[in-house]
Order: sequence, then structure tokens, then C-alpha cells
Amino acid sequence: MSARDRLEAERVVLRRRLAALAEDHDGFVAASRDTNADDEHDPEGATIAFERSQVDSLLRQARHRLAELDAALVRYDAGDYGRCAVCGRDIDPARLDARPEARTCITCAARC
Repeated sequence: MSARDRLEAERVVLRRRLAALAEDHDGFVAASRDTNADDEHDPEGATIAFERSQVDSLLRQARHRLAELDAALVRYDAGDYGRCAVCGRDIDPARLDARPEARTCITCAARC
């Protein structure tokens, strides 16, 4: 599989995850709107507000990763994919396998 195909495949998986998270978020919003229970003081466990906050965080992370994948595709199309944005050396293929959106080599990433 080419690097571009891998980036595209990662985007497809991430878009599905975003859709599922958005659906979960909408469910929590609806649950909090449709009830007048005081879930903030419910001794039985996690609150609706807490669950919504967790999903909000996961949504932000997924959106950020999608933006990083999109940027990696731009670098790929420009011929810069796989080259460290800091030192200009090639990024180790093992790093790109683990993080296909990586902008820096592991040495430069460790310095930041």
C-alpha cells in the first residue's frame, strides 16, 4: 500500500470515528435537555455532563488528527511527505508506519 493510500485509509477510519462520536455527543446533549434530573449530584456514577465532556475531548482530538492527516496529504502531493520539517532528513519508515501524519523525525520530535 502506498503512503498516499495509507493516509487516505486512515482518513476514512477517522471520519467514521468522528461520525460515531458526534452521534454520541448529540445523544448526551439530548439526554441533558430532555431531563430535569440533577445529574451533577447523582451518587450512582458518571454524570451526563462528564460523559459529554469526555466525548467533546475525543472529538477535538479526532478533528486535530484529521487536520494532521490532511496536511500530510498536502505534503505528499507537494513531494515533501516523509521529510522532516525541522532538519530536512528522511523520517524513518517505522515512524511513518506508527504515525503516518508525522512532520518530524524522531530526533527532532524528541527535542520539542
